[in-house]
Amino acid sequence: MSDDNKELAGKVVLVTGASRGIGYAAALEAARRGAHVIAVARTVGGLEELDDEIQALGGSATLVPLDLRDGEAIDRLGAAIFERWGQLDGLVANAGQLGVLSPLPHIKPDDFDKVLAVNVTANYRLLRSLDLLLRQAEAGRAVFVSSSSARSARPFWGLYAASKAALDAMVKSYAGEIANTGARVNVFYPGAVRTAMRAKAMPGENPETLPAPAEIAPRLLDLLDPGLAENGQLFDMATGRFEAL
Repeated sequence: MSDDNKELAGKVVLVTGASRGIGYAAALEAARRGAHVIAVARTVGGLEELDDEIQALGGSATLVPLDLRDGEAIDRLGAAIFERWGQLDGLVANAGQLGVLSPLPHIKPDDFDKVLAVNVTANYRLLRSLDLLLRQAEAGRAVFVSSSSARSARPFWGLYAASKAALDAMVKSYAGEIANTGARVNVFYPGAVRTAMRAKAMPGENPETLPAPAEIAPRLLDLLDPGLAENGQLFDMATGRFEAL
Protein backbone atom coordinates (compact mmCIF):
# COMPACT_ATOMS: atom_id res chain seq x y z
CA MET A 1 0.00 0.00 0.00
CA SER A 2 1.20 3.53 -0.68
CA ASP A 3 1.53 6.09 2.07
CA ASP A 4 -0.82 8.49 0.29
CA ASN A 5 -4.21 9.35 1.76
CA LYS A 6 -3.94 7.12 4.84
CA GLU A 7 -6.24 9.13 7.09
CA LEU A 8 -8.00 5.90 8.11
CA ALA A 9 -4.83 4.10 9.20
CA GLY A 10 -5.50 2.15 12.38
CA LYS A 11 -9.25 2.76 12.08
CA VAL A 12 -12.02 0.15 11.96
CA VAL A 13 -14.67 0.67 9.26
CA LEU A 14 -17.83 -1.39 8.73
CA VAL A 15 -19.37 -1.55 5.25
CA THR A 16 -22.75 -3.15 4.50
CA GLY A 17 -23.61 -4.56 1.09
CA ALA A 18 -19.88 -5.12 0.64
CA SER A 19 -20.01 -8.09 -1.74
CA ARG A 20 -20.67 -6.06 -4.89
CA GLY A 21 -21.30 -2.65 -6.40
CA ILE A 22 -20.84 0.52 -4.37
CA GLY A 23 -20.29 -1.38 -1.11
CA TYR A 24 -17.51 -3.49 -2.62
CA ALA A 25 -15.78 -0.41 -4.00
CA ALA A 26 -16.23 1.46 -0.70
CA ALA A 27 -14.69 -1.41 1.26
CA LEU A 28 -11.68 -1.47 -1.07
CA GLU A 29 -11.27 2.29 -0.78
CA ALA A 30 -11.42 2.08 3.02
CA ALA A 31 -8.67 -0.55 2.92
CA ARG A 32 -6.58 1.65 0.61
CA ARG A 33 -6.85 4.42 3.20
CA GLY A 34 -5.52 2.13 5.88
CA ALA A 35 -8.66 0.94 7.65
CA HIS A 36 -9.38 -2.56 8.85
CA VAL A 37 -12.63 -3.37 7.05
CA ILE A 38 -15.57 -5.23 8.54
CA ALA A 39 -17.31 -6.38 5.36
CA VAL A 40 -20.98 -7.32 5.75
CA ALA A 41 -23.09 -8.97 3.03
CA ARG A 42 -25.20 -12.02 2.32
CA THR A 43 -23.04 -13.31 -0.54
CA VAL A 44 -20.05 -15.25 0.79
CA GLY A 45 -18.38 -15.57 -2.62
CA GLY A 46 -18.39 -11.81 -3.14
CA LEU A 47 -16.95 -11.26 0.33
CA GLU A 48 -14.16 -13.73 -0.34
CA GLU A 49 -13.27 -11.97 -3.59
CA LEU A 50 -13.21 -8.67 -1.71
CA ASP A 51 -10.95 -10.18 0.94
CA ASP A 52 -8.52 -11.33 -1.75
CA GLU A 53 -8.37 -7.82 -3.22
CA ILE A 54 -7.92 -6.19 0.18
CA GLN A 55 -5.08 -8.59 1.02
CA ALA A 56 -3.47 -7.82 -2.34
CA LEU A 57 -3.46 -4.16 -1.27
CA GLY A 58 -1.72 -5.12 1.95
CA GLY A 59 -4.86 -4.48 3.99
CA SER A 60 -6.99 -6.60 6.29
CA ALA A 61 -10.67 -7.44 6.59
CA THR A 62 -13.14 -9.30 8.77
CA LEU A 63 -15.86 -11.00 6.71
CA VAL A 64 -19.37 -11.13 8.14
CA PRO A 65 -21.93 -13.10 6.09
CA LEU A 66 -25.17 -11.66 7.42
CA ASP A 67 -28.72 -10.92 6.31
CA LEU A 68 -29.48 -7.42 7.53
CA ARG A 69 -33.11 -8.38 8.09
CA ASP A 70 -31.85 -10.40 11.05
CA GLY A 71 -31.89 -7.75 13.76
CA GLU A 72 -30.58 -10.08 16.44
CA ALA A 73 -27.56 -10.85 14.24
CA ILE A 74 -26.89 -7.10 13.97
CA ASP A 75 -27.02 -6.91 17.78
CA ARG A 76 -24.48 -9.73 18.00
CA LEU A 77 -22.25 -7.96 15.49
CA GLY A 78 -22.20 -4.81 17.62
CA ALA A 79 -21.31 -6.87 20.69
CA ALA A 80 -18.50 -8.63 18.81
CA ILE A 81 -17.04 -5.31 17.63
CA PHE A 82 -17.16 -4.01 21.19
CA GLU A 83 -15.38 -7.07 22.54
CA ARG A 84 -12.63 -6.94 19.90
CA TRP A 85 -12.05 -3.22 19.36
CA GLY A 86 -14.18 -1.30 21.88
CA GLN A 87 -15.16 1.26 19.25
CA LEU A 88 -16.09 1.73 15.60
CA ASP A 89 -14.46 4.54 13.64
CA GLY A 90 -16.55 4.40 10.49
CA LEU A 91 -19.82 3.03 9.13
CA VAL A 92 -20.77 2.92 5.45
CA ALA A 93 -24.42 1.81 5.48
CA ASN A 94 -24.74 1.00 1.82
CA ALA A 95 -26.92 -2.13 1.54
CA GLY A 96 -30.30 -1.51 -0.05
CA GLN A 97 -33.04 -3.02 -2.15
CA LEU A 98 -34.83 -1.53 -5.12
CA GLY A 99 -37.94 -3.67 -4.80
CA VAL A 100 -40.49 -3.50 -7.57
CA LEU A 101 -41.23 -0.53 -9.80
CA SER A 102 -45.00 -0.57 -9.87
CA PRO A 103 -48.12 1.45 -9.15
CA LEU A 104 -48.36 1.53 -5.36
CA PRO A 105 -51.73 -0.23 -5.18
CA HIS A 106 -50.27 -3.17 -7.13
CA ILE A 107 -47.33 -3.80 -4.79
CA LYS A 108 -47.65 -6.98 -2.76
CA PRO A 109 -47.45 -6.45 1.01
CA ASP A 110 -44.52 -8.89 1.24
CA ASP A 111 -42.56 -6.92 -1.37
CA PHE A 112 -43.29 -3.69 0.48
CA ASP A 113 -42.17 -5.15 3.80
CA LYS A 114 -38.93 -6.57 2.37
CA VAL A 115 -37.77 -3.20 1.03
CA LEU A 116 -38.61 -1.35 4.23
CA ALA A 117 -36.86 -4.09 6.22
CA VAL A 118 -33.55 -3.59 4.40
CA ASN A 119 -33.65 0.12 3.55
CA VAL A 120 -35.10 1.43 6.82
CA THR A 121 -35.39 -1.08 9.66
CA ALA A 122 -31.95 -2.61 9.15
CA ASN A 123 -30.36 0.84 9.27
CA TYR A 124 -32.21 1.61 12.49
CA ARG A 125 -30.94 -1.68 13.92
CA LEU A 126 -27.40 -0.77 12.86
CA LEU A 127 -27.64 2.58 14.64
CA ARG A 128 -29.11 0.90 17.70
CA SER A 129 -26.28 -1.62 17.80
CA LEU A 130 -23.39 0.64 16.81
CA ASP A 131 -24.28 4.01 18.36
CA LEU A 132 -22.15 3.61 21.49
CA LEU A 133 -19.24 2.28 19.42
CA LEU A 134 -19.32 5.35 17.17
CA ARG A 135 -19.54 7.67 20.16
CA GLN A 136 -16.59 5.94 21.85
CA ALA A 137 -14.37 6.40 18.81
CA GLU A 138 -12.12 9.43 18.69
CA ALA A 139 -13.98 10.66 15.61
CA GLY A 140 -16.81 8.24 14.78
CA ARG A 141 -18.17 8.83 11.28
CA ALA A 142 -21.23 7.26 9.64
CA VAL A 143 -22.59 7.69 6.13
CA PHE A 144 -25.84 6.26 4.81
CA VAL A 145 -26.19 5.69 1.08
CA SER A 146 -29.57 7.01 0.00
CA SER A 147 -31.06 8.28 -3.27
CA SER A 148 -32.48 11.38 -4.89
CA SER A 149 -35.60 9.25 -5.36
CA ALA A 150 -36.40 10.27 -1.78
CA ARG A 151 -37.15 13.73 -3.14
CA SER A 152 -38.27 13.11 -6.71
CA ALA A 153 -40.77 10.36 -5.77
CA ARG A 154 -41.52 9.63 -9.41
CA PRO A 155 -44.55 7.59 -10.44
CA PHE A 156 -43.99 3.83 -10.00
CA TRP A 157 -41.00 4.48 -7.70
CA GLY A 158 -43.15 5.01 -4.61
CA LEU A 159 -41.86 2.04 -2.61
CA TYR A 160 -38.17 2.79 -3.09
CA ALA A 161 -38.75 6.53 -2.72
CA ALA A 162 -40.65 6.09 0.53
CA SER A 163 -37.92 3.89 1.99
CA LYS A 164 -35.17 6.36 1.14
CA ALA A 165 -37.20 9.34 2.39
CA ALA A 166 -37.65 7.52 5.68
CA LEU A 167 -33.90 6.80 5.82
CA ASP A 168 -33.06 10.47 5.21
CA ALA A 169 -35.46 11.59 7.96
CA MET A 170 -34.04 9.05 10.39
CA VAL A 171 -30.44 10.14 9.73
CA LYS A 172 -31.37 13.82 10.10
CA SER A 173 -32.96 13.13 13.47
CA TYR A 174 -30.02 11.03 14.67
CA ALA A 175 -27.59 13.75 13.59
CA GLY A 176 -29.28 16.14 15.99
CA GLU A 177 -29.01 13.60 18.78
CA ILE A 178 -25.22 13.27 18.39
CA ALA A 179 -24.53 16.93 17.62
CA ASN A 180 -22.79 17.49 20.96
CA THR A 181 -20.57 14.41 20.64
CA GLY A 182 -17.47 13.77 18.55
CA ALA A 183 -19.45 11.59 16.13
CA ARG A 184 -20.92 12.74 12.81
CA VAL A 185 -23.48 11.21 10.44
CA ASN A 186 -24.40 12.20 6.90
CA VAL A 187 -26.24 10.96 3.81
CA PHE A 188 -24.72 10.26 0.39
CA TYR A 189 -26.63 10.38 -2.92
CA PRO A 190 -24.48 8.49 -5.45
CA GLY A 191 -26.57 9.33 -8.51
CA ALA A 192 -26.64 6.95 -11.48
CA VAL A 193 -23.88 4.36 -11.07
CA ARG A 194 -23.04 1.19 -13.01
CA THR A 195 -24.55 -1.34 -10.58
CA ALA A 196 -26.85 -4.36 -10.75
CA MET A 197 -29.58 -2.33 -9.03
CA ARG A 198 -29.34 0.40 -11.66
CA ALA A 199 -29.50 -2.20 -14.45
CA LYS A 200 -32.65 -3.66 -12.92
CA ALA A 201 -34.26 -0.23 -12.68
CA MET A 202 -33.16 0.94 -16.14
CA PRO A 203 -32.82 -2.18 -18.32
CA GLY A 204 -32.55 -0.23 -21.58
CA GLU A 205 -29.73 2.01 -20.39
CA ASN A 206 -26.17 1.58 -21.65
CA PRO A 207 -24.16 0.94 -18.48
CA GLU A 208 -20.97 2.13 -20.16
CA THR A 209 -22.37 5.68 -20.01
CA LEU A 210 -22.38 5.56 -16.20
CA PRO A 211 -19.53 5.89 -13.71
CA ALA A 212 -18.30 2.65 -12.15
CA PRO A 213 -18.62 2.23 -8.37
CA ALA A 214 -14.86 2.65 -8.00
CA GLU A 215 -15.15 6.15 -9.48
CA ILE A 216 -17.48 7.40 -6.76
CA ALA A 217 -16.09 5.41 -3.83
CA PRO A 218 -13.36 7.97 -2.98
CA ARG A 219 -15.93 10.74 -2.48
CA LEU A 220 -18.09 8.42 -0.40
CA LEU A 221 -15.14 7.53 1.83
CA ASP A 222 -14.29 11.21 2.25
CA LEU A 223 -17.37 11.33 4.50
CA LEU A 224 -15.52 9.12 6.99
CA ASP A 225 -12.59 11.52 7.28
CA PRO A 226 -11.92 12.19 10.98
CA GLY A 227 -11.62 15.89 10.13
CA LEU A 228 -15.09 16.09 8.58
CA ALA A 229 -17.20 18.74 10.34
CA GLU A 230 -20.51 18.28 8.52
CA ASN A 231 -23.32 16.57 10.44
CA GLY A 232 -26.86 15.82 9.28
CA GLN A 233 -26.01 16.90 5.75
CA LEU A 234 -26.54 15.41 2.31
CA PHE A 235 -23.67 15.06 -0.14
CA ASP A 236 -25.03 14.79 -3.68
CA MET A 237 -22.67 13.44 -6.36
CA ALA A 238 -24.80 15.20 -8.98
CA THR A 239 -23.82 18.62 -7.62
CA GLY A 240 -20.58 17.69 -5.88
CA ARG A 241 -21.48 19.52 -2.70
CA PHE A 242 -23.18 19.28 0.66
CA GLU A 243 -26.69 20.59 1.28
CA ALA A 244 -29.21 20.43 4.10
CA LEU A 245 -31.24 17.27 4.48
